Amino acid sequence: MGLSNKYCNCLTEYSRLRTREVMVGNIGIGGDNPIRIQSMTTTDTMDTQATVEQSIRMIEAGCEIVRITAPSKKEAKNLANIKAELRKRGYDTPLVADIHFTPNAAEIAATIVEKVRVNPGNYADKKKFEEIEYTDESYAAELTRIKERLIPLIKICKEHGTAMRIGTNHGSLSDRIMSRYGDSAIGMVESALEFLRICREQDYHDIVLSMKSSNTQVVVQAYRLLVNKMMAEGMDYPLHLGVTEAGEGEDGRIKSAVGIGALLEDGLGDTIRVSLTEEPEYEIPVAQELVQRYNDREGHDAIKKTENNPLTPFEYNRRQTNEVLNIGGKNVPIVMADFCLKDKITPASFFALGYGYSVPLDKWNISDAACDYVFVGDKLVDFEVPGTLGIICNHKAWLNHKDKSFPFIDAKQFLEGVELSDKLNVLYVTLSELSEELIAKLEANDTVVLMIDTYNSHGMAEQRKLFIELMNNDCKTPVIIGRAYGNLTETQLQLQAATDMGALLIDGLGDGVFIAAENCGSDKSVNDTAFGILQASRTRISKTEYISCPSCGRTLFDLQETTAKIRAVTSHLKGLKIGIMGCIVNGPGEMADADYGYVGTGMGKITLYKEKEVVQRNIPEIEAVASLINLIKEHGDWVDPQ
Repeated sequence: MGLSNKYCNCLTEYSRLRTREVMVGNIGIGGDNPIRIQSMTTTDTMDTQATVEQSIRMIEAGCEIVRITAPSKKEAKNLANIKAELRKRGYDTPLVADIHFTPNAAEIAATIVEKVRVNPGNYADKKKFEEIEYTDESYAAELTRIKERLIPLIKICKEHGTAMRIGTNHGSLSDRIMSRYGDSAIGMVESALEFLRICREQDYHDIVLSMKSSNTQVVVQAYRLLVNKMMAEGMDYPLHLGVTEAGEGEDGRIKSAVGIGALLEDGLGDTIRVSLTEEPEYEIPVAQELVQRYNDREGHDAIKKTENNPLTPFEYNRRQTNEVLNIGGKNVPIVMADFCLKDKITPASFFALGYGYSVPLDKWNISDAACDYVFVGDKLVDFEVPGTLGIICNHKAWLNHKDKSFPFIDAKQFLEGVELSDKLNVLYVTLSELSEELIAKLEANDTVVLMIDTYNSHGMAEQRKLFIELMNNDCKTPVIIGRAYGNLTETQLQLQAATDMGALLIDGLGDGVFIAAENCGSDKSVNDTAFGILQASRTRISKTEYISCPSCGRTLFDLQETTAKIRAVTSHLKGLKIGIMGCIVNGPGEMADADYGYVGTGMGKITLYKEKEVVQRNIPEIEAVASLINLIKEHGDWVDPQ
């Protein structure tokens, strides 16, 4: 990795990126400290008792740093009461004030709490979604104006030993940044660097940086690019990782794991916050699960270093592959299910994989989350399967059922020249088996698809190395990413598979996924996890996407209840992105690329957006969901549920 695209210590050997230590009260972030876990309260900051009680629930769940919103001076002042009550009850957990739009609130908070979070997109700017042509002189004048707004806060932080998070949000980049850099990862990075350079000029270095987005590809690209820029300028500030508005349930967990996990895999990240539309204490076990995998990652089996990295870490480019049936080429990644351990396979077995069978009609019904292939090992499928489902079986079994299946072979069989299908052959291979002879034979056969596997504890890096070897040899054979898991809870499987596979998919690698999960939950949950990973990595869309914030003291309605209501009537709108935001800080900003937005703009009042444009203002909350449906219908994006 040359410096031009370097963003971590090494692509093949796990180690944490070394950053400076920043003290937040009694908690150190970066340096030799473990990866810290934090979350944010959802209560009204003026309700001291409720905020203290919720903070205690978070702390007792394992939250090491508690963030509280301070949208105005009165909330900032009340942080003193919250802190005093927590200390009185014996809790010395550091507090962070979350600031948007109000520098004077930040200056008050910085005298009270251990850290302030400022958003460069709206700390000194009011976003109007205007495109302005800046000359170098007018741009420099804007930076001078920002410096004048930020320096008073820096001086207070230095005086009181208060840390600062410079937290860029993809959806709330200033008009100035948007005009010069566009809606991009580099725009996010430059937005933070403008503030960071001002801090450095003032010799203030107690800084943590974040690059958040609801788009996992943008999240990963922006953090990588930020590290690359810091390396170039000799900077080493700690990183706060997160995916904004990840949503709820399995979708929120998978999306968080794809974005945060891809970065953790490369040793990036000093503190994390998982943003779920749930009670904040429920975020903590998810964050702990993501982090604990790296406690003993160092010392993994060696992976040969990469001399030439063909990947483009700061932008998405899908690896070019041949098309074999519906795998590779321009096809979306396929999902292959694993039924090889089943005692018996019947038509009912496929219900969990998105296929419903109607006995009266003698007809299969296929959902948007129906897998494309199923691996049955040596089993016999002696009934008609849906025409969209391919059966993969071991080579010996295939010889007896050539007309109904495709063969699964290993590298030894392939090199020995066993009989192959003239349509599709799935070849199981690990990095150690990827010889020059094997690659040469792959290039001469346009019916083979690789199913890759790994036994390395740093498996993502080993599988990425396999992809790099294929690319550097100009081998365009499609690849299904295979990973095996055993004895995990459904949540553990979601988080681990999303990290392992999502990190590759984010880099444009993989033409399919295969999760072999033994005793990890139901067949349906495993299948849903596979489709969830593809959705979260934005490589295959199979359902409606909800960009839903985790709620905080600024929220103007019950986010969990409202999200459930909207999901109940729109979940059939495949591919549509709906933003559900509790306040104007997050919406329209954090909806970024949502098709429609539902945003709290006053108590009991909702404003609806079509993309970034306001369509209806201050609708009574009781009418807002119906108004959202009408808006979707007016723009031709509505279909009636089946």
